[in-house]
Amino acid sequence: MVLKENKTEKFSLVYKEIAELIGEEYTVILYNHFKGQQISFPLHLYSGEYIKKCIFEEYDGSNVRELALKYGFTERWIRKILSGKN
Repeated sequence: MVLKENKTEKFSLVYKEIAELIGEEYTVILYNHFKGQQISFPLHLYSGEYIKKCIFEEYDGSNVRELALKYGFTERWIRKILSGKN
């Protein structure tokens, strides 16, 4: 019986988690591009301007709650965007 090697075991710390998520090849690319830098990932993936555009396109007059849940913002913030005050 031959045991299959878990390739992600060779990585240290967070790189192991990244390799499990995106694969060994992309982990090495990510490492080579950002090595030595400290990176923090913002809570929201997309830019505020992009989200605002989507909200205006998707708003149907009664779906503020759904938009807030979909994009991870409060209903108050969604209403503020729709009113043009943000």
